[in-house]
Amino acid sequence: MVDADILRRFDVAGPRYTSYPTADRFSDEYSADGLIQALRERAMSARHEEPVSLYVHIPFCESVCYYCACNKVITKHHDRGAPYLDALKAELALLAEHLPADTPASQLHLGGGSPTFLSDDEIGRLMDLLRSQFELTEDAEVSIEVDPRTVDATRLAALRQMGFNRLSFGIQDFDPDVQRAVHREQSYDSVAALMQTARALGFQSINADLIYGLPEQTSASFARTIAQVAQLRPDRIALYGYAHLPERFKPQRRIDSETLPTAGDKLQMLSHALSGLLAEGYTYIGMDHFALPEDSLAVAKREGRLQRNFQGYSTQPDRDLIALGVSSISRIGAHYSQNAKDLSVYEEALAAGRLPVERGLTLDSNDLRRRDIIMTLMCQGRLDMQRFERDHDLSFAQEYREELERLAQLQGDGLVTVSEHLIEVTPLGWYFVRAVAMVFDQYFRRPRAVQPDAAPVRFSRIL
Repeated sequence: MVDADILRRFDVAGPRYTSYPTADRFSDEYSADGLIQALRERAMSARHEEPVSLYVHIPFCESVCYYCACNKVITKHHDRGAPYLDALKAELALLAEHLPADTPASQLHLGGGSPTFLSDDEIGRLMDLLRSQFELTEDAEVSIEVDPRTVDATRLAALRQMGFNRLSFGIQDFDPDVQRAVHREQSYDSVAALMQTARALGFQSINADLIYGLPEQTSASFARTIAQVAQLRPDRIALYGYAHLPERFKPQRRIDSETLPTAGDKLQMLSHALSGLLAEGYTYIGMDHFALPEDSLAVAKREGRLQRNFQGYSTQPDRDLIALGVSSISRIGAHYSQNAKDLSVYEEALAAGRLPVERGLTLDSNDLRRRDIIMTLMCQGRLDMQRFERDHDLSFAQEYREELERLAQLQGDGLVTVSEHLIEVTPLGWYFVRAVAMVFDQYFRRPRAVQPDAAPVRFSRIL
């Protein structure tokens, strides 16, 4: 079990580093011209023959989950799916003007919202649309987020037939009182049956999402959920801490703050969950990710091949990410571009024949170097400073003198070791790897984990 005192000291707000710089640094002065430039630069570089990763955002949900902070549209009108697919088709056509035909793709993820809000025919239409421009590689990871309340065995079979080989089930908690408090009721038996069916159908990997810190949760009740999930043996588990920000996310205003666990109870939940999952044989990947030892994510960590993108840790090499749909974020070379977050604004731009880019960022050389450091530490847990110096033609000790001084503080806490040429995250430090990465974030200058109340509220807490 990780010591509760160190959990408490590092329970501060900080970026998740699905990108660097983080999305809060994107500028609304960035336009579709920036995305077009990024695509043109890719087409003229050696990267044009490399596979891309794809993400498609489906914003619709039938009902609201009170904890949710995702970009979503709550509606029971399933006829909204067809015009949204038309918008995606228009967006892809505009992107295709700057992409080679049959661009290879080694990863595809459908997220939301609830992608299974769409009918099987609509998901099939979307897959055909994507395959008209991209050629999925033979070993492509093709995944979809699934709301267990919206699928059955027949739907899972249809998804498998369409080429999906990975599923992510949103579970959050199995306790009935917690489920009622967050307006998301689904039984253990129903999820267990779906997982059994998915395995029989040949899905290669099944992920389960869990959240601690929800209303009505207790340390004992969440320990029961952890035990139940462990019985299901999903290949991967994502364990997130709930951030209660009702001033930012309207659905959270329906949660009675008096029913939320205390900070101490929340840390106890995390501590018990960590020890419980490790005792069940799961490998801790980093941050909030766990995997069975034979899962490709755990193998990638052991072999030093982990990567990170907007969906979290990944087994894929460092790919350009092309994202479609409302609010989605692309990462192409030194460019980030985000689509409009409002559905009507997104659709109006496409109706006018314009890419719906609302904001973004072009990284300078300093950003690129720091992105290299942060992602290397987040994924491999070690940075060879000599190699970095050769790659970037600089003196690490001179360029990052202040950062090395702050790392010395973390070394005193046992989170890292720093030698003449190597920065290495310790086994304990993996639980706080965000705090290690923050040292090199020029936009988030923060020394050790002190005065947590002063941290910007736009970030989730490290734990």
